[in-house]
Amino acid sequence: MNAKWPTHSLAVRITCLFALIVCVVVGMVGASLYQATNSALSTRADYQLIGRVEHFRSLLHDMYTITQIESRPRLFETMLGDRQDVIIFRRAGVAPFINVNPEQRPLPSLTPVPVTQPVTLDALYEGKSADGVRMRWVAAQAQIGESGETVEIIAAHTMTQEARVLSAYLVRVWINVIGAVVVTVLLAYWVSSRGLLPLTKMAAKAAEITPNRMSARLDVANAPAELQSLAESFNAMLDRLATGYERLLQFSADLAHEVRTPIGVLIGQTQVTLAHTRSTGEYRSVLESNLEELERLGRIAQNILFLAQADHEEQQIERTRLSIREELETISTYFEGIADERQITFDVQAEGEMVAHAIMCRRAIGNVVVNAVRYATPGTVVRLSGCADEDGASIVIGNQGKAIAEEELMRLFDRFYRGDAARSEFTESSGLGLAIVQAIMRLHGGQASAACTRDGWIEFTLRFANAASSAQTRAAQGASTSSS
Repeated sequence: MNAKWPTHSLAVRITCLFALIVCVVVGMVGASLYQATNSALSTRADYQLIGRVEHFRSLLHDMYTITQIESRPRLFETMLGDRQDVIIFRRAGVAPFINVNPEQRPLPSLTPVPVTQPVTLDALYEGKSADGVRMRWVAAQAQIGESGETVEIIAAHTMTQEARVLSAYLVRVWINVIGAVVVTVLLAYWVSSRGLLPLTKMAAKAAEITPNRMSARLDVANAPAELQSLAESFNAMLDRLATGYERLLQFSADLAHEVRTPIGVLIGQTQVTLAHTRSTGEYRSVLESNLEELERLGRIAQNILFLAQADHEEQQIERTRLSIREELETISTYFEGIADERQITFDVQAEGEMVAHAIMCRRAIGNVVVNAVRYATPGTVVRLSGCADEDGASIVIGNQGKAIAEEELMRLFDRFYRGDAARSEFTESSGLGLAIVQAIMRLHGGQASAACTRDGWIEFTLRFANAASSAQTRAAQGASTSSS
């Protein structure tokens, strides 16, 4: 189980992500509104406090004397906005003659605003009460109208009501956030579950695919646009698997058929030999015959092992620069013996150089040459030609023989494939020679192909890529094989 996610359910993951997004968005909106409300309440309280002080200034200047003020303290108490607010009138060096301070809050150090200046927000001081509630303080000088005497006004507002409003608002914000998350979780899970139904149907369809039902495919046309590429890729993968599976079945059948013959010969000869007492010479003859069959089995096993190793296209091979003419002449000389038996001659026409693995190159060319000698019309010429260009080198081996149909040409490089009965005349052929040629060419980033004219002229072309472009060519072959 993934440590980052508590479940592998895609619907749950989508739901959690939606819930997280809503929680963040609603939380940010709530926090923004909370800050805006806090700022608005604070600003309103500040202006109310400033207005109250300016009002007291006007009263002292226009309407009252100090004696009248001292005789009417209740008048000023009623002008306060809150029971916990503070209003103090005092003269310099004298005890306050109006002292409305219900909570007996200590006075902070304040610088009063001169009489000639209006009270502004910059004159306010921030403070806190003993219970942690914010307070706003301000001090200003005022002039008594008749006497011209200057007094100091100290006012404070305790933001108890604002704190209650903000506390209630914060509770509502949390309720809204939690409610939005809960509703989002329910709706998101329902929507995601409905939205993932096509994926569930695709999974159910994929579960129907078995080795006996490789023809089943996902419905691309009715799939959502986001899943169409997945369905197409999955169907393409199934096509490749089906092709590979069919080839594997055919390969297994061909391998069993190929191995069954020498094993049957070994068993039959051994049973016949053991049925009666034989001479030493007879036993030796049987053992020699068995050895031939065993060697044939050994060659088949070696060829199959080589093909299995060559199937790994990432396998790196060591390349050297080879003379095309020298290689073709060496191979033609090597096969002169079996060619003479059928009155076949070689015609070598080649020039240039190629970059290839020497042993593998000779094996590939040799397999094609021996195939040409076997199936060429007796008394004809096997032509070996080669040339080099900027992209690599091409070797063409042609012979005159029986015409091969187009559908057979496409299968010549399949494993264990033999054409008609005439092509099975030579029992030493296991049907792997041309398959090995194709495997070697792929390792070189090249390819092998065959063509046949109506009059039976057959040509095998081996295309070797340069070492520089070999990796790109092999990658293109891998992509082509996958898409097919």
